[in-house]
Parts: sequence; C-alpha cells; structure tokens
Amino acid sequence: MKVNLATSPASNLKPEAQNLCTLKQVFQAIDATSCPGSYNFHLHTVSSDGRLQPEQLMAQAAAIGLKGLAITDHHSTQGFDRAQIWLDNWKWQNPDKINAAPSLWTGVEISADLLNNEVHILGFAFDPEHLSLAPYLQGKDTEGTDDYPAAKVIEAIHQAGGLAVLAHPCRYRSTAEKLVPEAVRFGIDGLETYYAYGNPNPWQPSTKQTALVKGLAETYGLFVTCGTDSHGSNIQIRI
Repeated sequence: MKVNLATSPASNLKPEAQNLCTLKQVFQAIDATSCPGSYNFHLHTVSSDGRLQPEQLMAQAAAIGLKGLAITDHHSTQGFDRAQIWLDNWKWQNPDKINAAPSLWTGVEISADLLNNEVHILGFAFDPEHLSLAPYLQGKDTEGTDDYPAAKVIEAIHQAGGLAVLAHPCRYRSTAEKLVPEAVRFGIDGLETYYAYGNPNPWQPSTKQTALVKGLAETYGLFVTCGTDSHGSNIQIRI
C-alpha cells in the first residue's frame, strides 16, 4: 500500500515531515462524514476565484470547529500565507483554545493535461518556496508549456515534499476509470473521493461517484480526501 507512514518516531522528524505524517494519518481516516464539519481540503479565496478573504475563511473554519483544512487556490499560495498569519494571531489571542485550533496545511490547485483532458491536481503539505513549484504558483496555468503535463505537476509537488491528489475525478471529459490508472502511472497519491458533484445544499457527497472513486482508490492503494470546493461566502458548500 502506498499509504505506509514513516517508521521513525514523529519526535525525530523535521517539522515539515511531521506535518506530512499528520496529514497522511488524517487522509487514512477520511470518510463520508468527515466533510464539511470536521475536515475540508478544497477551498478557494480571493487569491484565485473565491469570494472570501482568507481571514474570513479561517474565521468560519474556527467557528464551526473544523479540525483541519487546506486552502487550494488556483496556482497561488497567497491565501494560505494570510490564513497562517490569521491562525497564528488567533492562537496568541486565545491561548486557552489552542487545542481547538484547526490544523492548516499548504494547498494549491494546479491545472494539467492528462490524456488530453485538462484536469485539476491538488497539492498538499508541500514547501511553497521549493523551486520545483515556481512555475505553478504564478497565478495562471502553464498550458502550452513543458510544465503542463500531469506527470510534471505531480513530480513537482513530490519534489516540494507534498502529496498530489486528483481533484473531482468524475468531472472530466474522460472517465475516472481511464484517468485514474494514468495518474497512478505518474505517481498520484490520492483521489478527491467525497465530492458533491451536483452542488447540493446542504453539502453531501454524490453517492454514485463516491462509490466509483472510492473503489478506484482501494484498487490502487491511494489516499481518499474530501472537500466542498467552496468558491462562495460559505465554506460548507461550493457556491
């Protein structure tokens, strides 16, 4: 299974490795009830095409008691930077609530070519300053360049110490059954399994697509993730 954790005690790991180890443990426990009340790994802010300021997003996350999240703006980590500042200040102002503070991981959503489909690849728990990700954090996609193929995107995320996840696998022209094996060939780590394709309110994962993607994740030994893909003013729904 690809999901094996590092065997070294967490106390002996560097902070970034501890962060990655913790995220792997969370992904191993994600299920249909995890999102949107406990975890949310697909969120957008005004740093790309979302409506919320990063600080507003974090205030909502804290208010509803999220355990962990990632801001996945398109080709940008500026929202994460501001969210981290907000979270640090919140912890300083609420020392008695530090244990209730949500965990925040680096995140990004990158457009890429996979089997002649433009797909979206989510990156998590990476070093945003790593040179491998420089082409992908300029606020625009890399279509038409040597950096556009999915293989290059996945490799860049890995070089930066992160995990690569195929976003909403059932939203593309080619089927998930065709796309996932190809993504696996290039080293994808996980699939966004619990996703609301019809944008229901309240949010809930789509039954048919969830079963399909979960089965593919099990077949190939991949992590499963969940997220609302929020672009609006409420992080618990998509719009």
